[in-house]
Amino acid sequence: MPSHHLHAPLRSSTATSTTISTQSFTSRLILLLTLLPLSLAALAFILQWKGNSGFMMDPTTANSRWAPQGSHIKNHEIFPGMELSVLSPKAHKSSDCSRLGRSGAPSFPYFRDWKFDFQANLRPKICITTSTSAGLDQILPWMFYHKVMGVTTFFLFVEGNAASPNTSKVLESIPGVKLIYRTTELEEQQAKSRIWNETWLSNFFYKPCNYELFVKQSLNMEMAIVMARDAGMDWILHLDTDELIHPAGAREYSLRQLLLDVPGNVDMVVFPNYESSIERDDIEDPFGEVSMFKKNYDHLPKDTYFGMYKESTRGNPNYFLTYGNGKSAARVQDHLRPNGAHRWHNYMKTPNEVKLEEAAVLHYTYSKFSDLTSRRDRCGCKPTKEDVKRCFMLDFDRSAFIIASTATEEEMRNWYREHVVWGDKDLKLKLLRKSILTRIYSPMAIIQGLRESGVFSSVIQSAPTTLSRDKFLASVDSSNSSRTVASESMQSRKTIKSRESQATARKVLGLETTTVYHEAAVPPLSPPGLLVEA
Repeated sequence: MPSHHLHAPLRSSTATSTTISTQSFTSRLILLLTLLPLSLAALAFILQWKGNSGFMMDPTTANSRWAPQGSHIKNHEIFPGMELSVLSPKAHKSSDCSRLGRSGAPSFPYFRDWKFDFQANLRPKICITTSTSAGLDQILPWMFYHKVMGVTTFFLFVEGNAASPNTSKVLESIPGVKLIYRTTELEEQQAKSRIWNETWLSNFFYKPCNYELFVKQSLNMEMAIVMARDAGMDWILHLDTDELIHPAGAREYSLRQLLLDVPGNVDMVVFPNYESSIERDDIEDPFGEVSMFKKNYDHLPKDTYFGMYKESTRGNPNYFLTYGNGKSAARVQDHLRPNGAHRWHNYMKTPNEVKLEEAAVLHYTYSKFSDLTSRRDRCGCKPTKEDVKRCFMLDFDRSAFIIASTATEEEMRNWYREHVVWGDKDLKLKLLRKSILTRIYSPMAIIQGLRESGVFSSVIQSAPTTLSRDKFLASVDSSNSSRTVASESMQSRKTIKSRESQATARKVLGLETTTVYHEAAVPPLSPPGLLVEA
């Protein structure tokens, strides 16, 4: 009994200790399970706060695997067109350009506030020149798409809407963009160009509409060559704002990579053009809604092209609605000159030219129904078969102008559906199987990504509220000088009169130079017809 009483307290003490130990472990476990999610939530909040404050590393520097080999970028690991992107803590507000704003679809802000700046040693350095009167809804997607492709500099010869203060103040704020306004001073300067004393462009002088535009583009290209050389550019392209480069065939989807791989002895590369083939008559945003294109003659087997020619044209005058001889890029070098809007040449030699076998220019022509009336409103020619020949170089443009000038809205719509819209599903499928038609989604995806990430709205929002006095006056002068057909014709006559006066003055002073003969300018040309086969 004494022994029993002696061990009873010991057993009781052991049981109590075990109970306390179990309770303590349970309490610690509950505390841990409580603190762990709170800690993770706090960590996530801190990381998000730092990201919103602009301290997160730019993805291009964190995971940069895409720079072309040989482009002189350290580690060769920067996604094309995204070098030295600058993040800004500015808040984004909705812009007036609805199609440039972000959509409601979820997206990751990979591009938001990126300024697409470039390192000084980036090679090759590529510039694009264009002559445009378009608005921001067309220019910004076109420009930033090509920035993604690796283009560093843009020389924009602007008039009309593109030269208006609201548009030009945004364009002036974008790094790498140079605006040249069509002012009286510019036209007087271009009236002194050596081009007027040479024969290669003379067949286009003193004619209205498309011919006048062709001369204007050539004069602008001549000035752009000088600016490109002064800016240290390696390559120069002339593109319209309804055209996108499609660098297929390169090791990456990059114009910079494509031109980097061009042999050093090549002076010019030709991009055959593909033409947009719309499937509806209510397209509003061609870059974002069009994915089907008709391939160029140069990228098709000859038997396929001629064998399917009639089905491909659908009763239109030619295989393409408009031009079929592509666009080109030229190395910036001494004695370079334009050879019309589609080619470049050299005063001292015949350029060594290569035609690309996969890359192309995507031409979004007549992709909106309103293109019919906009082309009509830019030209004052009579809607007759004879008079339109003075104004337009291509057959379809002539037919479209006559329809737009004489038909009712309903008749225009029916004509547009018959000649432009691809509504026959069986024919589409047949031509897709023959590779005459093809689907290209890359530009659409890139531009949609830029839009949803807020790039366009951010650029508009961050632009200065006003232009400098000189730029404002230049924009007003340029916008007014091209507002109507009558004013454009007046400016053209001023240019011609000024050029003739200067030629007379040079002759009186004994300084008249001998007319120089060069290879004729390359106009917009239709693709080969069936007669070529014979």
